[in-house]
Amino acid sequence: MKEPSNKYAALETKVSRCMAAGGGDFEERILEVHRFQRENNPDYGAFCSGFLPAKRWQDIPAVPVSAFKTTGLRSFPGENTIRTFETSGTTAGGPGRHHFCSLSLYLHASTRGWLGAGLPAEAVLSIIPRATEAPHSSLSQMASWLVPRDRFYFNRRDALVETLQDTPQVVIFGTALAFLDFFEWLGDRCLSLPEGSLAVETGGYKGTRREMPKSQLYRRFQKHLGLSVDSVWNEYGMTELSSQFYTHGLGRPHLAPPWARGLVVHPEGGHEVSDGETGMLRIFDLANLGSVSAVQTRDLAIRRGGDFELLGRD
Repeated sequence: MKEPSNKYAALETKVSRCMAAGGGDFEERILEVHRFQRENNPDYGAFCSGFLPAKRWQDIPAVPVSAFKTTGLRSFPGENTIRTFETSGTTAGGPGRHHFCSLSLYLHASTRGWLGAGLPAEAVLSIIPRATEAPHSSLSQMASWLVPRDRFYFNRRDALVETLQDTPQVVIFGTALAFLDFFEWLGDRCLSLPEGSLAVETGGYKGTRREMPKSQLYRRFQKHLGLSVDSVWNEYGMTELSSQFYTHGLGRPHLAPPWARGLVVHPEGGHEVSDGETGMLRIFDLANLGSVSAVQTRDLAIRRGGDFELLGRD
């Protein structure tokens, strides 16, 4: 495996400094990343050939998320790949793949994004598998950075209940499906977590046919864990991104970290919709240096000023 090119390494350093400084030069930096990707990512360069050069971050051409299924989307030589994360692959075309030649920016985005959202660094436990158990899961990798090795409780429900009863304050991190499975396993049992405890759910029912409205799921958190609706957080992210967006409770917009942006666009014209209108969610992620910084998702959202209220898959 070759080392990343000098140009890639220098740009990675610039991006890392931007993230550490709170994204103050976001537009300048993401336009620089876009130019680098246009020149060094052959598939993305071909895609961009039909667009004028971007002068604002909003003008950067966004690849459809499905492109991660059909193309490599690397901004570095393929032999430099050190990790590849895969989507669940439940939709047509097989799994999407996100390739990395360095995990540095993903690490920074995961840990700084969590803390920047106001979530505590201590007393976090996971009902997501460890990265060693799910090496192709970007979420498991993120959890392995946030949670100590002895605080993983995937498929260890009796041990989880015991820990929850003995811990003064806790943050439980898991997919919506993992929480739902846990609640169903509890049956009529109801725990009462100490004041200040939180839950962070990441969505995720893919391929299970067990979709549940968020309001109904959050009632389960109240019933089985004694958590108020506002004590339940949602993390919006995806394998094709390196950064995450957070909200808590119901009806609140997701807030972006300083190094990322969400844009709600008209599904046909591609222009940003007016405040309060619904459109398709487009993400601009400075930490996606090794792939593509602009991704067109398949999710519907309502524009809320510079943020978005997520509605779900189109």
